Amino acid sequence: MIELTIVQILSLVFFLGVLVFIGLRFFRRRKWVEPTSAIPDSWKNLLEKHVSYYEDLDAAHKSLFEYKTHEFLLNCKITGVEAIVEEKDKILIAASAVIPIFSFPEWKYKNLDEVLLYPDTFNESFETKGKGRRILGMVGTGYMERKMILSKKALRLGFKNETDKRNTAIHEFVHLIDKMDGKVDGIPEALLERQYVIPWVEMIERKLEEIVDRKTDINPYAHTSRIEFFAVLSEYFFERPHLLKKKHPKLYDFLTEIFDQDLTACRRHPMFIGGGR
Repeated sequence: MIELTIVQILSLVFFLGVLVFIGLRFFRRRKWVEPTSAIPDSWKNLLEKHVSYYEDLDAAHKSLFEYKTHEFLLNCKITGVEAIVEEKDKILIAASAVIPIFSFPEWKYKNLDEVLLYPDTFNESFETKGKGRRILGMVGTGYMERKMILSKKALRLGFKNETDKRNTAIHEFVHLIDKMDGKVDGIPEALLERQYVIPWVEMIERKLEEIVDRKTDINPYAHTSRIEFFAVLSEYFFERPHLLKKKHPKLYDFLTEIFDQDLTACRRHPMFIGGGR
């Protein structure tokens, strides 16, 4: 008969607990909630006032945008960390999620459970006070998996200033889209058809060289990596599509293919080129 010491028993219990935790984490089946009613008028008013992308849609597409906004908010918790989450913040976060995937009505952010809203910048230890607070947004990994952190100040500024080619929340949701194929590498295989992958990577490399040589108007942060290049270019695409098409026509064409949207075809009625692949 095998006798176990107290330490061995406790170790075994701990090990079994870890296995159960991992099992629940990776094999749980999350029920996706679908909207059963229209969004409140207050939400529509906020979209009309603060989200020009929504304002530029025709009635049918506005209805779809409202549905996707509602769906996102039913399935993603938004929590304030030293910040008050107002209705406006919820709408802007949801709009940031909807805009990049709007041409894909069946898209679900099943790799996101919660958005943490911080008042302003934070550091790599998620601290909101002290030195080294330069981060505006982040997609979580490790114990922060399935979470996103956003600066409330940056979130609002992204929709207030639509000429600076920057929108932090859209940037972070593009990272999440990039991550849907299992890795974050600047190649959104969940959206980009296989034949475009190699040309896209080659285009990135050429443009990264231009950024180093300062021969471009693209935010230098894009040079950090392919990952950041894709997210930074996506901000540019959704904020200043006409300018991107004028200055970087090939990049614009790639992004219309990736997001299935041509935002310069007719700005009042954005054209969704493939109806969602």
